[in-house]
Amino acid sequence: MQRIVDNALAVSKESVKTVTYESLNNIASCINGVSALLLTLLPGKANILEGLHGWELRPTLRGPRLPRWMQNGVSSFNHFIHELSVDSDTSSLDYSSGEEESDGPPPASPSSQCSRLSWASASAKSEGHWSDWITFILWWLILPLRILLWVPQYFLRLFFKRSSRAPASPRRNQHRPRFSKTNSSKYHDVPNRATDRRRGVVEDLHLAIEICIEAIFDFFHMATHLILSPSEAFGIMFSWFSPSSHSSKEKHDHVSDDETLQTATLGDADPSLTERPTRLYNTMNTDTRTCQDVITELGYPYEAIRVVTSDGYVLLLERIPRRDARKAVYLQHGILDSSMGWVSNGVVGSPAFAAYDQGYDVFLGNFRGLVSRDHVNKNISSKEYWRYSINEHGTEDIPAMIEKIHEIKTSELKLSQPNNTDEEINKEEPYKLCAVCHSLGGAAILMYVITRKIKEKPHRLSRLILLSPAGFHEDSNLGFTLVEYIFLFVSPVLSRLVPAFYIPTRFFRMLLNKLARDFHNYPALGGLVQTLMSYVVGGDSSNWVGVLGLPHYNMNDMPAVSFRVAQHLAQIKHTGKFRMFDYGSRRGNVEVYGSPEPLDLGESYRFIDVPVDLVAGKKDKVIRPSMVRKHYKVMREGGVDVSFNEFEYAHLDFTFSHREELLAYVMSRLLLVEPTSVEQRQTSQKGMKLKKKKKEGTVV
Repeated sequence: MQRIVDNALAVSKESVKTVTYESLNNIASCINGVSALLLTLLPGKANILEGLHGWELRPTLRGPRLPRWMQNGVSSFNHFIHELSVDSDTSSLDYSSGEEESDGPPPASPSSQCSRLSWASASAKSEGHWSDWITFILWWLILPLRILLWVPQYFLRLFFKRSSRAPASPRRNQHRPRFSKTNSSKYHDVPNRATDRRRGVVEDLHLAIEICIEAIFDFFHMATHLILSPSEAFGIMFSWFSPSSHSSKEKHDHVSDDETLQTATLGDADPSLTERPTRLYNTMNTDTRTCQDVITELGYPYEAIRVVTSDGYVLLLERIPRRDARKAVYLQHGILDSSMGWVSNGVVGSPAFAAYDQGYDVFLGNFRGLVSRDHVNKNISSKEYWRYSINEHGTEDIPAMIEKIHEIKTSELKLSQPNNTDEEINKEEPYKLCAVCHSLGGAAILMYVITRKIKEKPHRLSRLILLSPAGFHEDSNLGFTLVEYIFLFVSPVLSRLVPAFYIPTRFFRMLLNKLARDFHNYPALGGLVQTLMSYVVGGDSSNWVGVLGLPHYNMNDMPAVSFRVAQHLAQIKHTGKFRMFDYGSRRGNVEVYGSPEPLDLGESYRFIDVPVDLVAGKKDKVIRPSMVRKHYKVMREGGVDVSFNEFEYAHLDFTFSHREELLAYVMSRLLLVEPTSVEQRQTSQKGMKLKKKKKEGTVV
């Protein structure tokens, strides 16, 4: 009788799983089909969807897959849970960057004396309050279900304890050989570990339904088993009051808590097995890689440098170091971006790796404005933290990072040239630093150079390569014009309510990351969202949906835009002038600038004393080529050594797409700056000494 009931429950369980799985699949396919139908009605989709499949982060992503528990056509929950444990254990092997849940800071670099920093593990503390409340409420709502599921599990545990006297459970013995097999073939499993294990929302629903069905049928299976075996049920009830059972339970729990599995770590110098606690799941199953992870997993060196601005903001300056190189390049991202954009196309298509392979010491800058809100004042309010505009990017962030680069390079090159005196080092910089900037980063670097020259301070740059730089925006689409007037009209009220624009909680950031994966798995749905997002930005054909799936938009952190940065851009568009932030009153401007009007940077281009290369995208609808030409025209009028070039690119193609033509052009412009040779430095140093002696003789 028991066998008949077990077979009936097994058949029913598999039938329910198949029906629910196919139903959810059909719903997803229906949504994808409706999206395809709507997509055929939208105009201009051909140009917008042209580069839809070029966004993936090259090192590890792969195409869509079926849920692993349906690979053989039959659901197997136990096998799936075991695969989860293997994936969780090997997830730490994918990246050799020290992600093993260590909260302490990494050791300092001996050369630059700057500590390494990983921000991917830093969660937004200010949002934790709401997450805790939501978790607390949900916990009480599902409490009856938790109790209902706990009862059969408790009975099942007692049943196996009474029926087996072995020191380990049969299930554990069954799984041990499979773990040892995985360890013994670790070098053969490297390709599988490099595949993408992220799940989208649809796959998470598959998993949740699978778990619920298993729990319900396990409860009914145990209940029928106890009904058909009354003697065993009475034995279980009797064991509750038996003192020996309590002692055996404590012993069993002690053994379970201390149990570890032998696992090997990929890339360790010692190939012997190491002890690591067993983990049965990978939380949220999202891609939370940092720029450090991408760089190190491709075999490049990495260094993270902590930079503190004069107003207390903590920035992350990342580096692919060549400590003895006399030529360096500083890469600065744009709005809603991070240093991830410069490495997102892998070894072949990323500007950072191309520059390093050409012999450059590569520095990747990150503006202030991450959701994690790193500041020297740990109690700074959200309103105070987000009170900055593009002014602070150009006069605080970039100066702090470039001065840190100067400090590091002069100290490292001084160690490699111990015969040079401090005076000689200070007279002439022993390295050449070029800047490659995109979008908002281009506007900020121009502001930096001009303000440093006005203050008669060195900017330490030898060349600027600006990819679709911001600064002039009067030629734009209707959508940007509407946003401009909305910002200017409601900014006095809205600035008090919305200090910045970002996704506020870890849950919704995780949901965005998973939806981006679903958009990739269901091309028609992704194409529809891509087209609608492109309409918002004037028809720009950049892969906006693909960029959302990159790791710098993850549940732990993401780049944000402060309200004042958006307001500053609206002011620039409204006035038609590239100028600094207008504080809204004569008194406020006089306090900051010494004049009732903000500094007009376009009229100050005459202060730029280094060559500038401007690059525009013919398909760029965010910063149109006409606006980049305006930069070129004003610079020519100011006597700047400037060049202009155009490519068939959209706005994000400059960083997030693999463009060999662009990389070749950028590298050719960088190579125009030759580092000062040893002979030239010695000749210039002798000339300075002779001039000094002549001055001393004249004084005598």
